Amino acid sequence: MTVMQTPPADAGTTPADVCSAPPRRHPRPDGQDRYTISEVVAFTGLTAHTLRWYERIGLMPHVDRSHTGQRRYSNRDLDWLDFVTKLRLTGMPVADMVRYAELVRAGETTYGERRELLESTRRDVLARIAELHDTLAVLDRKIGFYAAESGTPQTAEAAVRHR
Repeated sequence: MTVMQTPPADAGTTPADVCSAPPRRHPRPDGQDRYTISEVVAFTGLTAHTLRWYERIGLMPHVDRSHTGQRRYSNRDLDWLDFVTKLRLTGMPVADMVRYAELVRAGETTYGERRELLESTRRDVLARIAELHDTLAVLDRKIGFYAAESGTPQTAEAAVRHR
């Protein structure tokens, strides 16, 4: 069982936690659900070293193996890796990502703790976005200043931001 596997939701219950909404289509053949590590590297942009490390630290706790011991990733594994990649982009510490994976494996009783972890990460992302907006405003002012001083016309994008 992969970290992402959850029981199917019944019509009258809440939807299953699939960890990303909705999963994007990967450039993978329809009907295929077994991929080698090199195919996963091509699909995700992650290195084979990173994939093996994720497995070692419990972020990808179970990857099926062929009869020869070769890793065989599933579509669900690719969806999980897509979600993990998004968590990395948020700046979430790896320890928190591993904790989240443990909570997913522990089942529905951990929904509250998972939500708290994601809400905390969301607050951090919003703070970073605000910092980036402030930084962008400083850059725009400087670009506008240098454009005015050198007599160089501003780009349309910069002119719009200065209005």
